[in-house]
Amino acid sequence: MTITAEQSFLAETARKQGGFGGSAGEIVTDDVCAWFGGRLVLEGVSLTMERNRVTALIGPSGCGKSTYLRILNRMHETVAGAQLAGTVALNGTDVYDPTQRAVDVRRQIGMVFQRPNPFPAMTIYQNVLSGLRFNQIKFSNPDDIVEEALTKAGLWNEVRNRLKALGGDLSGGQQQRLCIARGLALRPAVLLMDEPCSALDPTSTRRIEQTIGEISHEVTVVIVTHNMQQAQRVSDSCAFFLAGENEPGRVVEFGATDFMFNSPSDPRTNDYVNGQFG
Repeated sequence: MTITAEQSFLAETARKQGGFGGSAGEIVTDDVCAWFGGRLVLEGVSLTMERNRVTALIGPSGCGKSTYLRILNRMHETVAGAQLAGTVALNGTDVYDPTQRAVDVRRQIGMVFQRPNPFPAMTIYQNVLSGLRFNQIKFSNPDDIVEEALTKAGLWNEVRNRLKALGGDLSGGQQQRLCIARGLALRPAVLLMDEPCSALDPTSTRRIEQTIGEISHEVTVVIVTHNMQQAQRVSDSCAFFLAGENEPGRVVEFGATDFMFNSPSDPRTNDYVNGQFG
């Protein structure tokens, strides 16, 4: 039997994924608490983000949403003075277990940041492959990988004839989709998005939202957003975070998006999604 380049790439990726598995992942956090410099900023967060679904983290600024997002792929520990309690499991494996390397966790739980951050001196083609090369994942047919990742990110038709152009020469919305393609090339189990559309125009925002819908059948997505309409459009589930004055952020309510927006149990959720505060 002849092994194709695609099969070889999948096998190599799966081999390097350790205990996490090679498909969309389920993240379960139990009683997660976070501190910065001894100050408790997040307390008692227990959530299950189901595989192949989009979970939106909503709430006012300063309530711990982005902190929680960064905890999921161990970026929290890169901040001086940061501490953490509780557990984070991807497909049943504790991502903070001493046997798990942070670089492996971040390969399986990718991140798209608020502002696009392609490597400006690299071409579009090189940007897509940069994560694979950084992680020393062997691949034999880079052209196929680039096309597949850019197609999934909804960018292929726009850049297919200029793959040698610099990533930094693209528009803001295209740069963000290039970053999504770069993350998807690693075949992550989960893709985290921290307000990925906050710096984009409505047309680019709509295309990113379409991309989220298109990729959720093969990767679990967790997105932080302050845009309630966006949360309704793209997510299957929502977690509402809130912090009181001089109190840490907590999850007030978590449930299916339709429930959270139409018949939430907590009046604070109802007030927030209807624009009464925040």
